[in-house]
Amino acid sequence: MSVRGKTVVVGVSGGIAAYKICETVRLLAQAGATVQVILTRAAEEFVTPLTLQTLSGHPVARHTFDLTEESEIGHIRLADTADALLVAPATANVVAKLAAGIADDLLTTVVLATRAPVLVAPAMNVHMWENVTVQANVARLRETGRLLIEPDSGALACGYEGAGRLPEPDVLVEEVAVAVSEKSLVGRHVLVTAGPTWEALDPVRHLANRSSGKMGFAVAKVARRRGARVTLVTGPTALEDPRGIECVHVTSAREMEKAALQHAAAADCVVMAAAVGDYRPVEIARHKIKRGRGDLDLRLTANPDILARISALPGQRLLVGFAAETRDLVANARRKLQAKGVQLMVANDVTAPDAGFDVDTNVVTLIDRTGRVERLDKMSKEDVAGAILDRVRDLRAPCAALRAESRRLRPRQ
Repeated sequence: MSVRGKTVVVGVSGGIAAYKICETVRLLAQAGATVQVILTRAAEEFVTPLTLQTLSGHPVARHTFDLTEESEIGHIRLADTADALLVAPATANVVAKLAAGIADDLLTTVVLATRAPVLVAPAMNVHMWENVTVQANVARLRETGRLLIEPDSGALACGYEGAGRLPEPDVLVEEVAVAVSEKSLVGRHVLVTAGPTWEALDPVRHLANRSSGKMGFAVAKVARRRGARVTLVTGPTALEDPRGIECVHVTSAREMEKAALQHAAAADCVVMAAAVGDYRPVEIARHKIKRGRGDLDLRLTANPDILARISALPGQRLLVGFAAETRDLVANARRKLQAKGVQLMVANDVTAPDAGFDVDTNVVTLIDRTGRVERLDKMSKEDVAGAILDRVRDLRAPCAALRAESRRLRPRQ
């Protein structure tokens, strides 16, 4: 995950949603971040310093003028060492103080002193959230460069329904990851396909494969962290739509082809991580096929080759393909690389332990058109996504330099 090795300061103010911060701190620490927690006096009414110290592994900062805390932690050191500062939950009171530049406690003082990205996650009663003064304060925070994490809607602790819920801990962690990630894809549009395709046999059955969509979703999330505008075209999966990403849901290979071609036209990079079915039934039965006494014969026809179709589109875009193999991994991936006209092929042996379908790790080999072959050790699919996008960055650099040189040498009209 992108927060590994980063220092994240988490500022907790006094709202009932503070209970979610315990899991947020745990997830950040588990992902390899150094987590420093600041508790306001009101926050201590909801969560204890001992809990957060145990989960973070570091002393909790509470008081600006406590001599022991100031000598051990120090508000300036907290501000200077932070790679990101997350204020969650941010009550209406804290939002107002941050908008006005007030520094009357440790949390608000650190916010003013830090140069790190400051993420503010408001959480409050729906009527408070909709109050014109609160909305004006939120607008002011945006104007001053604070990163607002919009509250979710739903049942609130006060009994009301509406906007004001603090997003779940995994969402908060993801937004921190976005804030601290390198931005090599700013201004780029990345199209990612993910998941399986389903080809209907009858109203209740279909042909499919074991793809979970996890690899493609990981690529989409990491591309967003790096600053790209991301479109994710996904077949049926059990995964939630990633926050901040345009998601297009399809079922069959032909539906995926239509959506992918539509969005590829304006994409700078296309990553075809979907496990598209190669064949579909020639006919779909109108009613459920009943069990017979003998064998059932199915006539299949080839599905479109989406990657080849995108490769033939006019314009310049970097194409990344995937080759899920069970034997002759590198040889098969190289043939696919040449046949599809792509710049990078990601090959993986789906029979290998902890690799391939429906697991959180993968073992892949990267093969590009320069002939470079790189086998990566087993790692999380997010880390694999990072390695793929690192190679995309490296492959784009010569192309960008060549285009710039061509423009420089072009005769003036």
